[in-house]
Amino acid sequence: MKLLFSISCILLLITGANKTASAKSAPADTVKNLYKLPGNPFPALPANVGRLFYVQRNPNPNTIVYELKLDSDGQPDADEPVHPYWIRYNEKGQKEDLGYIQRKFAYGVTSKSLGNGKWDVRFVSYKKFPLTLMKAADGKYHIFATISQKQLIVNRIFVKIEGGSFWVPNVRFVEFKGTDPATGKEVTERFKP
Repeated sequence: MKLLFSISCILLLITGANKTASAKSAPADTVKNLYKLPGNPFPALPANVGRLFYVQRNPNPNTIVYELKLDSDGQPDADEPVHPYWIRYNEKGQKEDLGYIQRKFAYGVTSKSLGNGKWDVRFVSYKKFPLTLMKAADGKYHIFATISQKQLIVNRIFVKIEGGSFWVPNVRFVEFKGTDPATGKEVTERFKP
């Protein structure tokens, strides 16, 4: 349930960004500087062409990665175009599939083909927040979301938690990092609950 609440907080805060967030743009650098953020002590993920975006939160360094899953023809898999899995940093740094409860009630995603090479993707824990899997101008598939009335490529979501309880963690802030496809600039949005 803590996982479900955490992802729901992330998505609820992102959808309310129009009122509370301020954007700042910086040159795009999706690997080197992505992890050098205040309050994010977690290691950088190695470059991976299949990765769409990921979620990190403290105090647990384990990371949920959302990866593009292709079929034998090199197209997004019709049944599961987005495959989430863990990187278990608090163990051996191994890759591990989400457990049943995590997949069905917290960090899993559902997808529905919209035709024309696009998919509607939703977190199972918060179906009201639409994400779109589609090709960008660079010819690669990305996950897009509308944040502060702009369509951005989602790169990372980070949740800072300080205390609270199992059922109600004290979320200090949620930080979204994405790329503006029109300018190529990295955009950071931080939300306070």
